[in-house]
Amino acid sequence: MKIAVVGAGVSGAYLLNRIPGEHQVECFERRPEDKWYTVCAWGTSEPFIKDMFKSAGFDFEKYVLHRGKKMTVDLGTEQFEIKLKGLVTYDKHALTHDMIEGHNMHWGSHVTEVDGNFSDFDIVVDATGLHRALLPKIENDIVIPSLEYQVKSKELPYDDFYIRPYSGLSGYYWFFPLGEGMGHIGAGDYFGKYRGELDDFVKKYHCEVIRKIGRPVRVSPPLYCQPFTSGKVVGVGESIGTVYPMLGEGIIPSMQCADIFVEHMDDMKGYSEAVLKKFAVYAKVFKFIKAKLDGNFSLASYWPTLLSVFFYMKRNETRYGLQTKLMDLFRVLNA
Repeated sequence: MKIAVVGAGVSGAYLLNRIPGEHQVECFERRPEDKWYTVCAWGTSEPFIKDMFKSAGFDFEKYVLHRGKKMTVDLGTEQFEIKLKGLVTYDKHALTHDMIEGHNMHWGSHVTEVDGNFSDFDIVVDATGLHRALLPKIENDIVIPSLEYQVKSKELPYDDFYIRPYSGLSGYYWFFPLGEGMGHIGAGDYFGKYRGELDDFVKKYHCEVIRKIGRPVRVSPPLYCQPFTSGKVVGVGESIGTVYPMLGEGIIPSMQCADIFVEHMDDMKGYSEAVLKKFAVYAKVFKFIKAKLDGNFSLASYWPTLLSVFFYMKRNETRYGLQTKLMDLFRVLNA
């Protein structure tokens, strides 16, 4: 089988190393090689993700930059700490670069449709993330504008993970330590409340800005991102909504989606069904976040949903790399 993977982000690069070797695989990336860079914060759960990368032939431990012990949650009127259970930052760019090394890459390929160039491919994977370049447009798509700076300073105020949720669950501000006086500061908010905050941080703590990245994040879950397939095109990763709406986290779920694709390469209907089943909880989380954004949230109405989401995260603490307490969830909801 001949397969084209369009997009060299996390899901696309990982997929290049998970598709069995008997298939012919080529990758098409819209940016030139000298301008290609992986985006978004570099935080994930080491105990969970290391086995996934091992299956792709990579030693995740080599790329770890900081192993967290606690996350400070700042609600404005109060702060509390969450005990971490494997949450780390890692050199995402270096690892993704190593994953595409040695593969048949087509740099600077701005693919917007499956035309004659793909006539001899059996499957074309849309791993273009937010752009969803080859799949039909999502109606009523919800994306969160976000901005992130990679900074360096001797005066960084935090030595571990820090987040400050915005009111109404519309987004949050974060600091992720990268070690050696480096960190990612960033913010994403549906209503754009973060404007100016990152520049204020840079000024206050005399930071050198290494890189600025502005990128919206899709929080519409797979249930609302259908269809996943169109002709020979099949979506994988954020292009079909594999970002956990509660946290805006998409590294592990996009890789999980790639694994599901590999398991169902000969059955696209089965692939779609498996994706919907795997990420069913994302639709539950999305519903109450959307209700908060629209001002229609009531605890009485969403109590069963909140409980199911809590128990899901409690069962998957290793997956998310942090300890989950019901009281902490209520604190954030009521802030």
